[in-house]
Amino acid sequence: MIAAHQWPRRPHRRRRALIAACTVALFLAGASGGGSAYPRADEAGAASGGANASAFDAQGMWIWYISRSQGGSVERIIARARRSGVGTVYVKAGDASSSWSQFSSSLVSTLHAAGLKVCAWQFVYGSAPYSEADVGAAAVAKGADCLIIDAEGHYEGKYAAADRYIRSLRSRVGPDFPLSLSGFPYVDFHPSFPYSVFLGPEGAQYNQPQMYWKTIGTSVGGVFAHTYTYNRAYERPIYPIGQTYLNPGRRKIKKFRRFAISYGAPGVSWWSWQETSGAEWKALGRRVRRIPGLAPSYTLPQLKKGSRGDLVVWAQQHLIGAGQTQLPATGIFGSGTYAAVAAFQQQNGLLVDGMIGTATWYKLLAQTPVRIAWGARGLSAGSRSLAARPGGASAPLSASLPARANEIDPGPRP
Repeated sequence: MIAAHQWPRRPHRRRRALIAACTVALFLAGASGGGSAYPRADEAGAASGGANASAFDAQGMWIWYISRSQGGSVERIIARARRSGVGTVYVKAGDASSSWSQFSSSLVSTLHAAGLKVCAWQFVYGSAPYSEADVGAAAVAKGADCLIIDAEGHYEGKYAAADRYIRSLRSRVGPDFPLSLSGFPYVDFHPSFPYSVFLGPEGAQYNQPQMYWKTIGTSVGGVFAHTYTYNRAYERPIYPIGQTYLNPGRRKIKKFRRFAISYGAPGVSWWSWQETSGAEWKALGRRVRRIPGLAPSYTLPQLKKGSRGDLVVWAQQHLIGAGQTQLPATGIFGSGTYAAVAAFQQQNGLLVDGMIGTATWYKLLAQTPVRIAWGARGLSAGSRSLAARPGGASAPLSASLPARANEIDPGPRP
């Protein structure tokens, strides 16, 4: 994960969850406090999915090093998880092209026998996507209930690498194995990050943004508002990751849990086990309730002429899927995108202003986005799939944009 990696090498960290919710009617109900586009969590903060609940629905805790968690004792890890209401353990299984021996079949079997879900997570860089896919597939083969892709700044601009990684990984683990993206929470800060690949067609079904409010320097409410506004457009259920490192305090931890329930988050998890104090563990085990009167906004970010970044790529993929097949996916909102948006609005009875606001977003997200083969080779300008595969480009034009900021400081290193 990103902020707590203070040792050498910084080894971190369909179909559509909102397809039924992405209608203007539901938007209006949600915005008025009458409904939620996400499954409702129970009063304890874990989703009430019963036997069919996924590993993501339980409260989770992330382990970087088992040797630094409960002294490396798996028995003590199990006991602590039970006392603190932790149902899923996220264990690091790989970094770049290397598998970590701490994630093993025997570990998974032991934790499963204790009633815990076990998810593997790997930190990826994009320099060797096929090898990274091998590492992820190896963790799945050891019995992981899910696999988390921890992709961050190293992957900015690397659309082809992300595409190759996802395609290769899916070919190994199958189309339905639960994958999640864990990365930067503020999408608008990272216009060149390929969210549209990792969270796009055949990509990860779940989104676990690293919502470390104290490190970012904002409030618990602030991190929820910002993260949800920009992440909802990718139509993946959001499972917030909160922080227990840097001593955020038990009251803020409980507040984060209450906001998660109020936002309808199916489940939450925490970074990280080895940096959680006794008081913080107790805060995780306490029963909490939603915040009375809190009605999250269901607005989505506005895109217009001059907008640039991955959200524009995502919108263009949907416009192409809606029939605007001559539109290239550049990540730049220019005259061509303006005309395509206006045509789409006219066809769907929307206000024709050429901008993608919340109402247009919800209509657009009801369309099936085209999948762009950024990593494909040998495509030419004469390809019949030119609109979907822009001339064999390895990335949209927006992939060269710099990050606005790294909202999560990686912290000092010894």
